[in-house]
Amino acid sequence: MSRKLPKLQLSNCLIAFFASAFQAFGMYHIHAQSSITEGGIFGLTLLLDHWFSLSPAITSFVFNGLCYVFGWRTLGKEFIGYSLVASCGYSLAYGIFEQFPPLWPQIASMPLAASVAGAVFIGVGAGLCVRAGGATSGDDALAMSIRHLVKVDIQWIYLISDLTVLVLSLTYIPLNRIVYSLLTVVLSGQIIGWIQKAPIPGLPKKAKA
Repeated sequence: MSRKLPKLQLSNCLIAFFASAFQAFGMYHIHAQSSITEGGIFGLTLLLDHWFSLSPAITSFVFNGLCYVFGWRTLGKEFIGYSLVASCGYSLAYGIFEQFPPLWPQIASMPLAASVAGAVFIGVGAGLCVRAGGATSGDDALAMSIRHLVKVDIQWIYLISDLTVLVLSLTYIPLNRIVYSLLTVVLSGQIIGWIQKAPIPGLPKKAKA
């Protein structure tokens, strides 16, 4: 494997950074306030935040970093490079957002609106980052690496990961809220898929995941 540093484009780095910051905005101001969670690493960070008061700004960076290290050889240096930029953008933005009170505390009483709005922030942020050549979460790196090792269709890996976190989240989120969380997971996945395929000016056509 070549030891050269990945050749990253500044425009793609900026897209990855601000797309993940956009995602962090939704996670703090919507998901964290409404007891609507996500699957995978995002949902796991909210779980740890609730039970152990561990800031997602820190835990997301740690978990994503571990996944990127695991997927280094499988996914390529450029993918990991853009993903690390996105991870830094998410952690920095979340750390800033949590220094201020939430913008819409009343959204806690509107779970359907929270699930749809949350899906938009997650789906758009993740979709734009994928178009830039990386991923906002280590879930993608981990899922691709596992698929490479065990030859299981990647959608099943994502599904198992998301359902595992949603089941664990029942320890602090009522079942009726988990239903809305499942809606968020499904909608955000559809938005990511649309952005990967949509002809958006200024974005690379590459859709990796």
